[in-house]
Amino acid sequence: MIRRIFVAGTLAFVVLTLWTILVNVLFGFTVRVAMNRVADERAVYRVLKENITTPGLYLVNPALTAELQFPPGEPVFGVSYSGMGHETAGPMMFVEFGVAFATSLLVAGLLSAASTGMLSTWVRRVGFVAALGVLMAVTADLSRIGIGGCPLGTASAKAAVRVAGWTLAGLAMAWATRPSANEPGRDTSRGDSL
Repeated sequence: MIRRIFVAGTLAFVVLTLWTILVNVLFGFTVRVAMNRVADERAVYRVLKENITTPGLYLVNPALTAELQFPPGEPVFGVSYSGMGHETAGPMMFVEFGVAFATSLLVAGLLSAASTGMLSTWVRRVGFVAALGVLMAVTADLSRIGIGGCPLGTASAKAAVRVAGWTLAGLAMAWATRPSANEPGRDTSRGDSL
C-alpha cells in the first residue's frame, strides 16, 4: 500500500508540475491574473517601503468622514509583505515543490484509504481526487474574496485552475490506485478497465 501511495502521489506531483508549467509559462496565467502592475510602480514602491517594514498583511483604508465613518464607494487596498526579496525566489521554489509533493502524497493516502466502493471504478477515483481539488480551491482561493482580498474574478479563475489541475492529477492517481485483479471491489463492468 505504501508503494501504491508513493507511486500515485509522485504521478500526481508530476502532472501538477506539468500543469503549472503549461498554465503559467505557455499561457501566462499567474502574470495576467495575480501579478497586475501598478501604473506608477516606483512611487508606490517607495511609499510602501517607507511605511511597511514588518512582514504581514495590511489594509489601507480611505480617510474617515466627519461622522467617523468610512466613505461609501471608496476603495480599500490589501497589501501583502512576506519580508522576502527576489533573491529568495529560487530557494522558495524548492519549498513550494516540497509542499506540492507532500500534498500529492497526502491526497494519494486519502484516496487509498477510501472505501472499496469508492475505489471500485476509475470514474469514482478521479471524482474523489477532483472533489478534494474543489475543497482546496474553496479553502485556498475562494476564501480570499473580500475587503483587501481578491476580486471575485481572480479568485474564481485561480480556483478553476486548481480544480482542473487536481482533476488531471486524479486521472493519473486513478490509474495508479486501481485495484488489482485479485483485490475485492474490482468492478470492470463499471469502468475500471478504462
